[in-house]
Amino acid sequence: MFTGVAGAQSVDAYLGFGTVMNSSNGVPTDTFGDGTIYFPPRMGGTFMKVGGDFMFTPHLGVGVESSFRTAQGGYAGLLYKPTFYDFNAVYHPLAGNTRRIVPEFQAGIGGVNLKYYYNQQYCDQFVGCSSSNQFLESANHFQVHMMAGVNIFLKGGFFLRPQFDVHYVHDFFQFGSDWSPEYSGVIGYSFGH
Repeated sequence: MFTGVAGAQSVDAYLGFGTVMNSSNGVPTDTFGDGTIYFPPRMGGTFMKVGGDFMFTPHLGVGVESSFRTAQGGYAGLLYKPTFYDFNAVYHPLAGNTRRIVPEFQAGIGGVNLKYYYNQQYCDQFVGCSSSNQFLESANHFQVHMMAGVNIFLKGGFFLRPQFDVHYVHDFFQFGSDWSPEYSGVIGYSFGH
């Protein structure tokens, strides 16, 4: 029995790009208390995704995944950088070493970390201009994660996977909705496929 389970195990690692979207909360903000009103932005931009999973059987496994914005974006006079991370159960309804197309579903929990920065430029007649980007604070939120994708095996263990993720982020007041859809594509390698 244990020989059959050990033979069915595999490990996948992947890297990709996409975007996570959310609307603006539309709340005007006097960020610096100087009477200048800013409106928070919509979430978007390029996100990088890294992850991996361990399949106990051809159909069931566990995984971990993180998506983070590759560059800071503007947020009401500041800069921000979100990171989504989650721990998931992984399910392959159709699996086997001979399959070239394998649907994949994930569901799990995790968190979102929003880091805020202040970018400032200084100029004087002695050294010219320089700028600094200072970390101010971060906010953390609990999230529930769901994903649907299709692993398309190219050669050996290499695969491409277009995928659609949904993040439900509890009390995500910095943006317009607690729901954040993510559209991405990854390339990976399956050890044991």
